[in-house]
Amino acid sequence: MKYKKKIKIAIDSPAAAGAGTLAKSISKHYNLLYLDTGKIYRMIAYIKLNQKKNYNKDYLKKKIKKLNLKKLQDKKLLTDKIGTEASLVAKDKNIRKLVHSFQINCAYNPPKNFNGSCLDGRDITYKIIPDADLKFFITANVNIRAKRRYLELRKINKEISFTKVLKSIKNRDKSDYNRKISPLKKTRDSLLINTSNLSKRACFLKIKKIIDEKIKN
Repeated sequence: MKYKKKIKIAIDSPAAAGAGTLAKSISKHYNLLYLDTGKIYRMIAYIKLNQKKNYNKDYLKKKIKKLNLKKLQDKKLLTDKIGTEASLVAKDKNIRKLVHSFQINCAYNPPKNFNGSCLDGRDITYKIIPDADLKFFITANVNIRAKRRYLELRKINKEISFTKVLKSIKNRDKSDYNRKISPLKKTRDSLLINTSNLSKRACFLKIKKIIDEKIKN
């Protein structure tokens, strides 16, 4: 189904709040280009930790410019260690500049076969797509978020503990909310969605109803 104009959806959230799952579902349903911006920082963090000789501005610029979105789904980027490092990498002003232009292009220039774009991250609603048609801030109780991430990471590392994951989530929250460059925050025009007591399906239907109303108008 084609719409009169391209739709731009911006989503911000703390770690493991369920924003990624929601954004994927929304993008699939409305045929939107989906970009999990956090995965870009995870990719850079992976390079920093595992390919140190390649960790320089020119190499990263080349990698981002030729980035294949499918590669961002690689399971090696999902480890807790990579997530923690990604939060630190995201504080780097020069790194953010490199990533910023790529995000802007995805948001405002999606391929013609898409009805628009849907991006999720930490500063999407006010930095990347300030004029988005719809803005959401997805959140959940920190213990619930830690449990979700723990169950996800257990598939990769059977030895990981819930206590370690909870500590990591709390540290990432502190880093994301308090960094000087593009901190995580809810804008006044962002709709708050708390997923603590909602199933994935219930979350999707709640947001779908909001989007459908916006599209009609």
